[in-house]
Amino acid sequence: MLDYVLHRWGHVDPDGIVERFRTGEVRAADGTVVTEDTPLGVHESVWYYRSVPHEEPIPYEVTVLHQDEHLLVADKPHFLPTTPGGRFVQESALVRLRNRLGLDHLVPMHRLDRATAGVVLFSTHPDTRGAYQVLFERRQVWKVYEAVAALPAGTRPETLSARFPLTYRNRMDKVKGVLTARTLDYGPLHSGHSPGAPARKGRRTNRPTIGANAETRIELLGTGVSTGAWAGTAVAHLRLFPRTGRTHQLRVHLAALGLGILNDPFYPRLLDAAPDDYDRPLQLLAHTIGFTDPLTGEQRQFSSGLRLRERPVA
Repeated sequence: MLDYVLHRWGHVDPDGIVERFRTGEVRAADGTVVTEDTPLGVHESVWYYRSVPHEEPIPYEVTVLHQDEHLLVADKPHFLPTTPGGRFVQESALVRLRNRLGLDHLVPMHRLDRATAGVVLFSTHPDTRGAYQVLFERRQVWKVYEAVAALPAGTRPETLSARFPLTYRNRMDKVKGVLTARTLDYGPLHSGHSPGAPARKGRRTNRPTIGANAETRIELLGTGVSTGAWAGTAVAHLRLFPRTGRTHQLRVHLAALGLGILNDPFYPRLLDAAPDDYDRPLQLLAHTIGFTDPLTGEQRQFSSGLRLRERPVA
């Protein structure tokens, strides 16, 4: 196994790979330590626990909203990634919760990007994980988000109110290694499903989909003036119901409507990389998630206790 890993990834850090085999930091899926002498093929999957030289602590806590034998529901703050990645390992919601609660089998059922705060579901039991994963695959989980956007100059609140509620649909994709998602054109004859239509069932095919693949219903909760870091700025408080889950979908849809989310470094314009500014979190919150529990048939709903800083004052 060691020879194979060095052959595939030895160009990255050969000495570090050997050291991790020697110190027991390479494990099989069941937790068995993979050593320097483990034959290739004994285990189908192995986990390589990399280290990060230095992680700046993120000064916000993950709140547990609910925990039972099968599920854990967490309220993730802004700036904290859901899972390890890049320069974040210990500073991720998954690792923090595993360390704090001693839940080695904890696995996220979905993800929020690092900039977005709010409700995240985790599985705590491997035997029932699949039942909950099917809910996401079949789009049987509903989600509600909130966002705050700056009003375009000269916008009158009554004019804005007349535009909502609305359903925004488009076609978009995300290329690995490219920071922003792309919006793609399509003709009226290839417009895809009707708004709100149920997802098609049946055998999957390799044929590419055409037409719209992203849909969000958007409601206006109110307008007013922010008192946060954007004090004095006229803002709109919005509620969003995503029917699909494309990468950056909500951010792209609001930017396309001229209501780019406050503190968004990607849309409508990609800004230069900069250190985190904890006074200016992205004003996007995964507020509520709901579903029918596949084990009990119970209707379940969980809501965030967080609030967007820049929401208008009533």
